[in-house]
Amino acid sequence: MSGARPSLVTLSGLRQARFLCVSQGGFLEERHRRAGKMAAPILRLALHGIRSGRSFSGSAVLCKLGVPLGPMPNEDIDVSKLEDLEKYRSFTRYWEVAEKEDKKPHWWQTYKKRSSPKQDEEAKIDIGLPYPLPPRTNKLKERKAVMKHNFNNVELERASRLRSLLVPLDDVRAEWERTSGPYHKQRIAEHYGLYRDLFDGATFIPRVSLRVEYNQDENHVMPVYHGNLVTPTEAFTLPEVSFEANEGSLWTLLLTNLDGHLRDSSLEYVHWLVTNIPGNKTEEGKEICHYFPPFPAKGTGYHRYVFLLFKQDRPIDFTEDVRPTPCHSLKMRTFKTFDFYKKHQSDMTPAGLAFFQCQWDDSVTHVFHQLLNMKEPVFDFVWPPKYHAPQKKFPHRQPLRYLDRYRDSDELTYGIY
Repeated sequence: MSGARPSLVTLSGLRQARFLCVSQGGFLEERHRRAGKMAAPILRLALHGIRSGRSFSGSAVLCKLGVPLGPMPNEDIDVSKLEDLEKYRSFTRYWEVAEKEDKKPHWWQTYKKRSSPKQDEEAKIDIGLPYPLPPRTNKLKERKAVMKHNFNNVELERASRLRSLLVPLDDVRAEWERTSGPYHKQRIAEHYGLYRDLFDGATFIPRVSLRVEYNQDENHVMPVYHGNLVTPTEAFTLPEVSFEANEGSLWTLLLTNLDGHLRDSSLEYVHWLVTNIPGNKTEEGKEICHYFPPFPAKGTGYHRYVFLLFKQDRPIDFTEDVRPTPCHSLKMRTFKTFDFYKKHQSDMTPAGLAFFQCQWDDSVTHVFHQLLNMKEPVFDFVWPPKYHAPQKKFPHRQPLRYLDRYRDSDELTYGIY
């Protein structure tokens, strides 16, 4: 019968099947030759099951793979109706469905979403310089030309194969400054909250590379990058500032401390302000406020000192912002970058940025005593008094010095409690 299940294959049945396969002629011989590759594993499996004491059906059942069930991991399912679940039939299909489920939005929040507040990227105001993006075809052509030149360079291939190739780091840095460097600087500035405190949330991409260095001696300098640590002693003298600028352009350079105001945390102290700089000649600009060394107060942690470079559209009159020389008054150095930019925003645009972090050292005491002529403020955490439970009349299982906790403050104790 066609609907009946076939019986188990025995050793005699296999021998008869072999005899029929050999004795049949004509078209059966050709069909068996074509199907030899497919039938050989099955015959080998059946023989292995018979010789090992197991039937062919037992070996076939052991080799059969189970079909994976339908739901995803961590999904609520009805255990009483497992037969009604959809079958995936293959691991590839299960993997595709799992990838689609992973990309869907979930009801729970990740750590990144909980730690960082939601920001609307379209609502951010870009106050930086306009930058026309070059066509992508030009970038691809340039990249292909460079790759072709490198492939045809025999010396470069030989040095790379012998592991003696030296990578010019100056060229790598110049390429980084020209391509992805400004975007990396913008992300670092956002991480440290510079745009939030400088321009009330408005952002810009620092297109102009600003290089700042503090000379320590004839052979050593302390550079300022983007958040590196510089001590007040290292930043005590006037720094050297350089940047790329076209002939005839005008610039404004500002150094401000975002965290140093002693009375109002929303205000700043201006440490240096030079305006109407012709080209990149900082020494020829108009110094509105002379340089003053950093003085982060003791106990206030790290302070952010930011160098800002503005590009001017025309010469600007900064008479209202002029400070006297010398200016050793914190009241006169009180400053707000947002108000300064808002007053001159029609004539200048932020273009460059560099900053360092600074905390107290011994030179700050000299600045407060000798330059500012004031007592040095020291901030310290006031610890609350140690709590003691109400005294027990019969302190059972307490140490011998239990009563020392409740003595008057004038009496001597052993210093343990």
